[in-house]
Amino acid sequence: MKQNILIIEDNKKLNDGMCLALKNKDYNFYQCRTLNDGRQIMREQDISLILLDVNLPDGNGIDFVKEIRRQSSVPVILITVNNMEVDIVTGLEAGADDYITKPFSLMVLRARVGARLRNIGERTDSRVKIDDFDFDFDKMKFFKDGEPLELSKTEQKLLKILCVNKGATMKRSYLIDSIWQGDTEFVDDHALTVVIKRLRDKLEDDSQHPVYIKTVYGIGYTWAVKS
Repeated sequence: MKQNILIIEDNKKLNDGMCLALKNKDYNFYQCRTLNDGRQIMREQDISLILLDVNLPDGNGIDFVKEIRRQSSVPVILITVNNMEVDIVTGLEAGADDYITKPFSLMVLRARVGARLRNIGERTDSRVKIDDFDFDFDKMKFFKDGEPLELSKTEQKLLKILCVNKGATMKRSYLIDSIWQGDTEFVDDHALTVVIKRLRDKLEDDSQHPVYIKTVYGIGYTWAVKS
């Protein structure tokens, strides 16, 4: 089954160049130059990945990422001329999965797109039910005792790793690398501690005495399996 790639880039030459560079028998391409056209395509097609310019004639790509994340977990790679740390962090915190700064190598573009699409193929356990929890990571819907939970993108990533590997101890370094993929230079070690605390506050009955998200001192964390 072919994977559908949506390219939203107002520079026609670059838009066509990306499409040509990524040409593959396993990909279908949908090209547009405005956010409104992108929205229309997303309503009509099952999109596998989005290549999204940040600066577009009818809006800001980072705001569009936030809009997408309210209804979809489709991978988004930002294409931007902004290479300042604050722009990169803002894009990732908004829910983007990766970014490429202009000018970029088409070889790098192919590698980044290939990696994201492989991750889709390798996804497992998108629906997890544990005790009173019901987590649907594809639809980004999370419930405890039937009540919805609001989780940030970062909290979702951490929760999925812990649930898929329940009973196993996940090292802090692995969690940081997996959650902030490739951008650990902008993340201090305390960031993971903060996300763990926020997740416990939302999931545990008593976050000071967690039953599920346990600390393995000196190593990392685990989603505990009840004996």
